[in-house]
Amino acid sequence: MENTVDKPSEEVSENPIETKPESREEMLSRHRLAGVGYHIEYMRQETAGLQKKEIELKKAAAKGSKAEQKAKKKQVEDEISRLSTSLKAKQAKELASLGYGSSEGNDRTGLDNLVMAIAGVTVTNQGERSKPTKGARRRGKRAQQEADREQRIQEEQSNLISDRMIEDEQLEKKLEPLGLSINEIKPDGHCLYRAIEDQLSSKVTYQELREMAANYMREHVNDFLPFFLSDNSNNSKFDLDSDVPLLERFEIYCKEVESTAAWGGQLELGALTQCLRKHILIFSGSFPDVEMGKEYKTDDSSIMLSYHRHAFGLGEHYNSIVPIRITRE
Repeated sequence: MENTVDKPSEEVSENPIETKPESREEMLSRHRLAGVGYHIEYMRQETAGLQKKEIELKKAAAKGSKAEQKAKKKQVEDEISRLSTSLKAKQAKELASLGYGSSEGNDRTGLDNLVMAIAGVTVTNQGERSKPTKGARRRGKRAQQEADREQRIQEEQSNLISDRMIEDEQLEKKLEPLGLSINEIKPDGHCLYRAIEDQLSSKVTYQELREMAANYMREHVNDFLPFFLSDNSNNSKFDLDSDVPLLERFEIYCKEVESTAAWGGQLELGALTQCLRKHILIFSGSFPDVEMGKEYKTDDSSIMLSYHRHAFGLGEHYNSIVPIRITRE
């Protein structure tokens, strides 16, 4: 009686691997119900099923003459290669749809993404993210600095610092004999501009003042570049971009002045003095008082600010100086 050998294709057709593919929603539902452990076990079972099928096919191909065995062995190898490729593609597609970039157990990031995907959270593979531009890095750095500063302000507002107390006392000694007091301005990075806005009775907004200062500095770049270069805080902003030309750095600085919450200082005060054609008097409890724009000084049109070096332990802060209100009984 002639020996017969089952054809690999017939054996493979019974392989549970080639069942009707489930939809992504069905797959996610299954994973959400069973968790990551079930997902890993399911993939192991699929791989084990393929390995078992390979053994069975090879055993069946080992029957018959040497010529027949050789031919059947080639058939089995081709079929196993096809099934293996198909299974890997299926698993890779499944993992990719879940945001999991690798099936290796050591891929911690990928596993985290898988967990989030199974939980219904949209994730993006790390490899698919484009490299951030210099501008994006600068904006990210600035945003982080502002967030950190705001957090420290909140922490320090509840704590009185000795340096701050001394500074406030000295400033009060200067202002009280002049019949002046401090009108507190929010310490949000816009304090210089908000203080001037307060002095101008809101005739100009703090944002408009920012834009005025930036445009004036652009139009008079040669007057401001020496001071820009001498300010170390400005230079430190470009630690990642040391190859950026000077004028381009100055333009970046001007854009930050007009479009972010970057702190204002001497450069911006100098520009605003000229823009507003106003005399500006700055009181301080830590330093000698400063006058800017003396050529515009009149009896009652000066802008009066206070400079606080130790306001919140975070650098300079400006408030508006106003006459002491006399309450009549």
